[in-house]
Amino acid sequence: MKLKTIAAPILLASAALIMNACATHTRQPEAVQVFIKKMVDSHGFDESELAEVFEYLTVKDDILKKITTPAEAMPWYRYRKIFLTEARINDGVKFWHDNAKVLEDAERRYGVPAAIIVAIIGVETRYGQHTGKHRVIDALYTLAFDYPQRSTFFQHELENYLLLCRDEHINPLELAGSYAGAMGMPQFMPSSYRSYAADFDNDGRRDIWHNKADVIASIANYFVKHHWQTGQAIALPAQATGEKYRTVLNDQLKPDLRLAELESLDLKISVPLALDTKVKILALKQEEGEEVWAVLDNFYCLTRYNHSPLYAMAVYQLSQAIFNKVALNNKGAFP
Repeated sequence: MKLKTIAAPILLASAALIMNACATHTRQPEAVQVFIKKMVDSHGFDESELAEVFEYLTVKDDILKKITTPAEAMPWYRYRKIFLTEARINDGVKFWHDNAKVLEDAERRYGVPAAIIVAIIGVETRYGQHTGKHRVIDALYTLAFDYPQRSTFFQHELENYLLLCRDEHINPLELAGSYAGAMGMPQFMPSSYRSYAADFDNDGRRDIWHNKADVIASIANYFVKHHWQTGQAIALPAQATGEKYRTVLNDQLKPDLRLAELESLDLKISVPLALDTKVKILALKQEEGEEVWAVLDNFYCLTRYNHSPLYAMAVYQLSQAIFNKVALNNKGAFP
């Protein structure tokens, strides 16, 4: 199936609109020509049709600015305030209430807590309210060919984006998303969509833009494929005496310390765990001092969604706040 078969009239009309907006366009760099040839040789795309699409794409400076100043660069005490708000918690409670049956079914099938799924949607898009205003193909094009630090990654995502548009019969010029090219309510990158998106209601489509059942199941499926451990803890506050714990702080995210090693670091956790459990020690910056946590494999699983411990901790704490409020509203009985 060639690109034209996706939405030829719409694609040509979109290109015309871009032509009107841009009086001139420049010849595509060699890297783009190499990419187009790869799509033709490896996936059977029509070269002239792809070239026509790329001819009217331009690098977006605002995207480059945003990717170099991510929120995850903030200290924890500022980052936390973005997501742990009463409004976001209350919206999460409402989302849970409105989608209780699907969340229950998904938790039963996949083993991922409903609270975690709801919190992911809350952190990513405020429960679908903010899914991004950048055209996905513009974001991927900009970062694939004008962001050398991660050009390989974004060229891979652009490749997957064109393939998913062909497979799902979507016009590649129409979808909007984040400045990094993430899409829909769960903000899946194109490769994640192709690998993990789920058709939970069996309607023949994996719709992560409008179908709440598909959104919920897709997030759960993502975590299952990244080795979520059903019923296991995520993160535990740790009490530190002195600063020996600082010797094990590093940028790695995977749990690497046995529980027995915590005692030699003058660290204690209040919840008993199996002796062979591995943890990772995190020190999160507060306005005064640090907050120390022992995080486990499920926390590491959360970082597979976004490779930031701040992100994973925000998801975890938001999930706890939403869970507690749902339980309170229902006097312990979930909807």
